[in-house]
Parts: sequence; structure tokens; C-alpha cells
Amino acid sequence: MKILLISANQCQEPYPVYPLGLAYLKAFLLRHLEDADVEIVDMNLMDEPGLRLKIKEYDPDYIGVSFRNVDGANSLVQKSFFSGYKRVVDVVRDVSHAPLIIGGPAFSIFPEFFMRELDADYGIKGEGEASLCRLIEALHSRKPVSGIPALYDRGGKCGGGVSYIDSPAASYEGYLTEYYWKASGMLNIQTKRGCPYSCIYCTYPLIDGCKVRTMDIGMIVDTILRAKRDYGVNYWFFTDSVFNIRDDYNMALAQALIDNHVDISWGAYFSPLGLTEEKMALFKASGLSHMEFGTESFCDRTLAAYGKAFGFDDVLKASGLALKYNVYYAHFLILGGYGETHMQLEQTIENSRYLRHTVIFPYVGMRIYPGTWLHEHLVAQGLCLSTDDLVKPAFYVAEDFDLEYAKAAACATGKAWFFPDTPQDRLVETLRLKKNKKGPLWEYLRKA
Repeated sequence: MKILLISANQCQEPYPVYPLGLAYLKAFLLRHLEDADVEIVDMNLMDEPGLRLKIKEYDPDYIGVSFRNVDGANSLVQKSFFSGYKRVVDVVRDVSHAPLIIGGPAFSIFPEFFMRELDADYGIKGEGEASLCRLIEALHSRKPVSGIPALYDRGGKCGGGVSYIDSPAASYEGYLTEYYWKASGMLNIQTKRGCPYSCIYCTYPLIDGCKVRTMDIGMIVDTILRAKRDYGVNYWFFTDSVFNIRDDYNMALAQALIDNHVDISWGAYFSPLGLTEEKMALFKASGLSHMEFGTESFCDRTLAAYGKAFGFDDVLKASGLALKYNVYYAHFLILGGYGETHMQLEQTIENSRYLRHTVIFPYVGMRIYPGTWLHEHLVAQGLCLSTDDLVKPAFYVAEDFDLEYAKAAACATGKAWFFPDTPQDRLVETLRLKKNKKGPLWEYLRKA
């Protein structure tokens, strides 16, 4: 039983990202399917002629294609990835008659569109390990595929439901590990799945679900130690939607990293909510070096409009703790989002003056995704058509938002503001490729 898993992602900005979803899929399939042979193809490392040759030589019985992002979610530099995805699928269809099964985050947001436009045989929405395994078992034994959770058929109909598994393991490929360690300066792993928050624009609950599931700590530690031993990987990024939920689990994980003398540096996405001296001290001792805050605004009224559960006082406290424990930290913002006024924008920019030695990455407007609170309200107000599939990048930007004013006012603060149309290619080329620096690299952009 030969299974080919293809990562169709070719975006490498701000750095290429290991196809982690396929690493989990491969490990699960090998563990649960008898006589399975699974190979991974990464389109960051292979062109279309190479893919064509690979499929011909391997001759798989089943082909899965994963789609990571539908676009760059950047209103200032709009770029859709769908045409590249379609070219990958066209190669697959041209070379092989194997059942085509598609999935991944982009598919999970736009399942009907992807099924229709790519003419796939099956699609799996959300967490895919168990459903993909059941699907292949059914197809291989010529049994009905009805009843498999989150499974779409050629007609675009979904069986409904979700399928969650306990403690998925990742199967990292040696050649991919070497490439991403060199090109991105880190390896990524999940410690948990699911997001319980209700941000008005966010798709994480649509992709991973709202129920938080934690991974096996021993498995995480073993994976990190093995990659460090075999490939010298000593920087990891925990790709959870938000790392600092399930406090007891996080502290147990940090303690396990310490007790096992893992000796790595790590970073993660954080919420400013609920950080304490005790947690920060433990995280720092376990190797925490970078915190990326999904802050979105430095104004309380805007934060409330965005559906955030914290205020600017929490932002100040979290930033102060990062400084105290010598952890690099950056804030990611959304300017001109739903509910932000010009006065509130001014407050966000002025409040940035209170933050020391940070980097601020503001995005302009909110990407509109189906199934989010933002989309529902824009449709109700007649600002968005209910018939629009939204695959082509669509953004909500406040009517009174003035980009040139925002840039000038941000610059006047003397803080390290970097708008999404600011080129940073030379930084990556110099520090990552020429000087072999590891980690996110944005710490080199900091100002006082």
C-alpha cells in the first residue's frame, strides 16, 4: 500500500516552514495501516517536472495533497496561492489515476471551493489523521466510506462531525530536517491543538476546533532530543495557535525540558493574558527565547471590538516580564480592523511608546474568512455578499483608516514598527544564510 503525501505550499516568507501536518499524518498511517509505505514530497524542494517524475517512479496507490495557506493574508501585498496549488494537482491528475485526497488548513476554510475547482476524489476538513486512515482502509478493502468524520466527496458533500486523536506523533524526514534547519533556522512542533478564544477574524477554531487537546510531553521531549542528536537542531518553535493556555500542562512541559537537560532555545505564539513571574521564570529556564504576541491593538476599546480577552494593562505586564527575563518579544497588530476608529488608532500608536526593546509588526485591515464572526456581521450589514466564496483575498479596512498617517505616526514614536510592505529580504540573507543565525531573527530589528 503506497501512499504519497504532497505539501503543495511554496511560500517561503518570512521563512520556509516544515510541512508539519504531513509529518503527523505519516507517523499515524505507518502506525495504524499494515504494510503501508508512505513518502512525503515537499514543493518547497521540488519543481513540477520533479513531481511528475516522482509520481511515475513511485506509482502510489493513494495521493494526498495538503494546502497550507490560501494567500499571504496581507492587504498591502496581496497574493493568492491557489494557482500554484492547481498546477500541483494538474500534475498529479496528468500522471496518476490514484485516488486524490486533499486537506490542510486552506482546504479546511474553503472545502467546497477546493473540492469543486480541483476535482478531488475526497477531502478531509480539520484534523486529518484518523479520517485519512479510515478512508484509505475503506478504499483498499473496497468498503463504503460513509460515516467517516469530516470527509468530503466529489459532490462537495460532507459526512459531518470531527475526528480527534490522542497524542499524535510526528515523523520527521532527514533531508527535510536538514533543509529547514538551514533555511529557516528552526524546526516546528505542536504541543497542543485547538483554540478556545473567540477573536472575530480568526480561523484557528475552524481549522483545529475549539476543544484544546494537549500532546504527550514525553513524546515531545524525545522528538526534540532525537533531532538535536541527529541533526544538531537546537531551536524549536511551538506552533500552537496560542501557547499559554492549559497552564498546568505548559509548566509540566517546561519542567520536563529542564529535567531531561534538553538545552534548546524555543519560541511560541503567546497571549498577553495570564502571564506571571512563576511561569516566566520556568519558561525561561526551559529555554524560552522568543515570544510572539498576537496583541492586535494597544487600545482597550479596539481589543474589545476584536474579541480579545485582555487589555493594554495585560500587554504592559507581559512585555515587562519578557524584558525582565531577557526574552525577545514582538507584538503583531491589526490596524484599521473592524470597530477601530481613527482616535483608537492614535491611542494604539501613542501607547507603543510605553513598550521598550520590542518589535511591532502591524497588518492593515482584517482578512475576511467564511465562518468567522467578522464575515457573518459584514454579510448582515450588506458589506459583504453571502455568495462570495472569499478565496480571492478580501479585506475589511476601516473607512477612515489612513495608511500614510499610520506609517508617519508610528515612525514618530521612535519604536521599531515594520509594516508588511517593508522589505526584509536582506536581513534574512545576511543573518540566516551568511552568518547561520537561528531563530526568528526579528530581534535584530529592535529599538530602545
